[in-house]
Amino acid sequence: MSAPAPQRLLLGILFMLTAGLLFPVMGGFAKLLGAEYSSFQVSWARAFGHILFPSALFMPRMGLGLWRSRRPGLQLARSAMLFTSNLCFFYAITFIPLAKAAAISLAAPLIVAALAWPMLGERTTRGRVVALLVGFLGVLVVIRPGTALFHWASLFILASATAYGVYQILTRRIAASDPPETSALWSAFVGGFGMFLVLPFVWETPASLRDLGLFLGVGVLGATGHYCVARAFGYAPANLVSPFQYFQLLGSVAVGYVLFSEFPDSVTWLGAAIIVASGLYIGWSQARRRA
Repeated sequence: MSAPAPQRLLLGILFMLTAGLLFPVMGGFAKLLGAEYSSFQVSWARAFGHILFPSALFMPRMGLGLWRSRRPGLQLARSAMLFTSNLCFFYAITFIPLAKAAAISLAAPLIVAALAWPMLGERTTRGRVVALLVGFLGVLVVIRPGTALFHWASLFILASATAYGVYQILTRRIAASDPPETSALWSAFVGGFGMFLVLPFVWETPASLRDLGLFLGVGVLGATGHYCVARAFGYAPANLVSPFQYFQLLGSVAVGYVLFSEFPDSVTWLGAAIIVASGLYIGWSQARRRA
């Protein structure tokens, strides 16, 4: 596989950084809503808003062809992974700080790196395997199992990161078959439509215009962020752009501090630093091999 052109690689990085700004704000909105509403309802709003936003943006130009996929089965698998990731994340952040959740979520790029060889054919090396192991050690530092600071909701964040890592791998696989506009729309299909079976049992009408705005914001921010992710993987290999998701940690710290007066402790920063260093090494070694 040839190396991407520098301009395409830069565009991939910029799209991933943009997603890293949008997702923390979405998480902050979801945490505010999670104090009053079911995580299922918040997840549905995020998914259904995700469907409405790209439909309004792209359907005037692309028509119903926006829904046309060459690999609908793979798109449904992507959508199921994204819905699982969002549901686990939104549920967990009602119990743990946003920045800690974001730190654990940094495992997603490590999962992408671990799966890139068997699922994408992107070869790995012994050094990258060691970096993966060190990175997952950093995850344990953040979660702190067996201590008084451990919270069971952290495991839901880890499940969310795993599902999101698989989602990204599938996004990379679908990039050669479907345009990013189509992938952005399909990614919310399971959560947006499948949740109609559950929604009547958990629905609560938004109590204020503020809450309604938060529900709408979760959908719009999620849709825009995942469109950026789809564009990023369309421009550059997964192992090169995935580490730039670490930018989300800084955004999550800022959102958590402004909205909830939360700030991560030193051990969380240490674990996050280990994870980031591992991911950056993996990305750097992959880039050097392609040079």
